[in-house]
Amino acid sequence: MRFNKLDLNLLVALDALFTLRSVSRAAEQLHMSQSALSSSLARLREYFDDELLVQVGRQMELTPRAEALQEAVRDVLVRVNATIVVMPHFDPTKSDREFRIYVSDFTLAVLMPHVLALAQEQGSTVRFHLLPQTRQPQRTLEQGDGDLLVIPGNFCSPDHPTEELFDEEFCCVVWNGSRHAREGLDMTQYAETGHVVMQPPGMERSYEFTQTQETGMLRRLEVTSFSFLAAPYLVVGTERIATMHKRLARVVAPGLPITILPLPGPMKSMNQVMQWHKFRTQDPGLVWLRGLLQQAVLRMDAQYSSAG
Repeated sequence: MRFNKLDLNLLVALDALFTLRSVSRAAEQLHMSQSALSSSLARLREYFDDELLVQVGRQMELTPRAEALQEAVRDVLVRVNATIVVMPHFDPTKSDREFRIYVSDFTLAVLMPHVLALAQEQGSTVRFHLLPQTRQPQRTLEQGDGDLLVIPGNFCSPDHPTEELFDEEFCCVVWNGSRHAREGLDMTQYAETGHVVMQPPGMERSYEFTQTQETGMLRRLEVTSFSFLAAPYLVVGTERIATMHKRLARVVAPGLPITILPLPGPMKSMNQVMQWHKFRTQDPGLVWLRGLLQQAVLRMDAQYSSAG
């Protein structure tokens, strides 16, 4: 396919070169020989009348022209994929499509097991690639790297559609042998006791951290972890406190010597949503996937209700 004398297939090669900044790695990703990709790069340089990538030491760097083109090239490819490449009909029992879903380990533990179980029960043959949250989730959508994000609503991009999944409340978790498990927890004790806090890799703060600050719930940070799921394990054997998602606390509590306590002060619940690229709203596969997640939320909450 050509547009204004440009072979659009070359944009796929250009996008890979922009992302990887290496002819050898881009060729491997595209399943091309290095000589074939070098030939494509030469044609692109001729078309744009620019070097696009230049060798700087041991690495290749983008020229100013290439930097200006990078997002535009990815946007074109996302649009083409959303409107032309995607099949008009989708049957999850006959498809081997892979869905790339970005989730925190909180969502991974409380919601995704229900998603995967439902997919199997329905005879689905699709594949799921579950990936960790990134520092800039909106860029994940813009670059076409993910099909779906599951994140707190306040972290979403305003440029793409969202759909609410569930609200999440918070609680405190302490070791069964701690004085807090015996005596309870008030604001003074909460402020004076050491805390285990989740610090998202490459990100500034978690939703929970932001909310404790905004509500004036002071605390001493003694341990930081990259994982929500690790927090309750890290309080065991100590007097420390972990402020965490209530559903996650209930998932891990049966297997740990921990006590779940109410927060000593008010905190807004977290609105967990899913978000996808605006060009892919009508993608039949994503329509099915979004419906599957909504079904999984109902199953998740039914399980928690029956557990009391």
